[in-house]
Amino acid sequence: MVFSSLTFLCVFLPVVFLLALAIRNIRWQNVMLMVASLLFYAYGEPAYVVLMIVISVMSYVFGRAIGATEVPSRRKLYAGIAILVALACLGIFKYGEWFTGMLGQLIGESMAIAGIALPVGISFYTFQAISYIIDVYRRDVPPQRNLLHVVLYISFFPQLIAGPIIRYHDVDQQLAHRTITWEGVSVGLKRFIVGLAKKVLIADVLAVAVDAIFGAELGDVTAPAAWLAAFAYLLQIYFDFSAYSDMAIGIARMFGFTYLENFNYPFTSTSIQEFWRKWHISLSTWFREYLYIPLGGNRKGRPRTVFNKFMIFFCCGLWHGAAWTFVVWGLIHGFFLLLEEYLPIRKLPKPVGWVYAMLVVMLAFVLFRADTFEQGLHFLSQMFVGWGPLTSEAQVLLMGQLTPLFLFTLVLGAIGSFPWLPKLKERLATLSVPAQRRADALASVACLGLLVLCLVTLAGGAYSPFIYFRF
Repeated sequence: MVFSSLTFLCVFLPVVFLLALAIRNIRWQNVMLMVASLLFYAYGEPAYVVLMIVISVMSYVFGRAIGATEVPSRRKLYAGIAILVALACLGIFKYGEWFTGMLGQLIGESMAIAGIALPVGISFYTFQAISYIIDVYRRDVPPQRNLLHVVLYISFFPQLIAGPIIRYHDVDQQLAHRTITWEGVSVGLKRFIVGLAKKVLIADVLAVAVDAIFGAELGDVTAPAAWLAAFAYLLQIYFDFSAYSDMAIGIARMFGFTYLENFNYPFTSTSIQEFWRKWHISLSTWFREYLYIPLGGNRKGRPRTVFNKFMIFFCCGLWHGAAWTFVVWGLIHGFFLLLEEYLPIRKLPKPVGWVYAMLVVMLAFVLFRADTFEQGLHFLSQMFVGWGPLTSEAQVLLMGQLTPLFLFTLVLGAIGSFPWLPKLKERLATLSVPAQRRADALASVACLGLLVLCLVTLAGGAYSPFIYFRF
């Protein structure tokens, strides 16, 4: 079940929300939300819901064990076992086939494990389980005595499938103490509708052209088509992923939870360092807190710092998928991030810095989107050398994507990726109270219109899962 499906919008979410309103006791509300979250996951992954429950119970048990002893070696042992179990589950299901396939190639024998389906959202909920274990080990939070709270933290349906990655210490108190308010419901619902519109009206429209070009014969992909696909995908992945984050944050707010932001207009960045402060913030924060700092951060000399940062971005790329395209994508970002530390790139004029950062991000995303490493390299080479005369097939491929709807959406996406709306809100805040009320009423009407438009579009459209579902 996806947020942009009519089943979720018209049945699941309204029913669960009404039940939450009816159940005032926080304990029983948590029980209901846990059951609803497990049903939400089981709707698409009936077998693997057991895996998520096992990881949740394992985290709870080892969290209690860590809290029950003051012996440092035992605390470290329990934490290590729990983290290794979570990573083993992630490794087997996500990387088992890839690793054994590469090992088979090295020894000249067929060893690939075939037929292992990737559980949806496993990269996200295993990282949340690890967050709980480490937070307890560091004594940032006490070990949770209520198994229900741990299961709900890991399985809560808004962030379950595609994040954001919620650190346990950020929601520990909210699991036991929160209130559903009409202000929270209003803010959350508007946020959800905006996210839904970003997905349905922008990302899904751009996806048609991107999929067509990346799915074409390599010989038909020339420079214009490659650049068009690269730019369209840059906007598609932003509006697709930020849409899910908006919807997750909005739904959580409706139920009384407050999640931290996951995106902050990353396409305004003038460096790769700034980009990663604004893109998938929950993931970069997780790696910084739970891997980079434990490795020593920048406290153990330049060589160790370089190694630590490359390790972070290697893991970041690998986290996204079992393919060299993702690994190289991560290493590209790591390389330029280090380059900015030792060269005066960040001192460039802002327009030049912006062009540099966006070019690196867009070109790297070509590899991220490519089905194979060879396809990605072909697209990148064509972007710079494929400017010759177009064949009839190349013309059909290119012109077939340049529909009025696509071009309008492309321009709308480019404009919408910049912070015009927050600036408008700041200006509205300076108006008189009656003017602000009129603006709020207009915003509510606009959100209602967007919701209707999205529902009409979904009723007549095809299924389009979120990009980050496969991670």
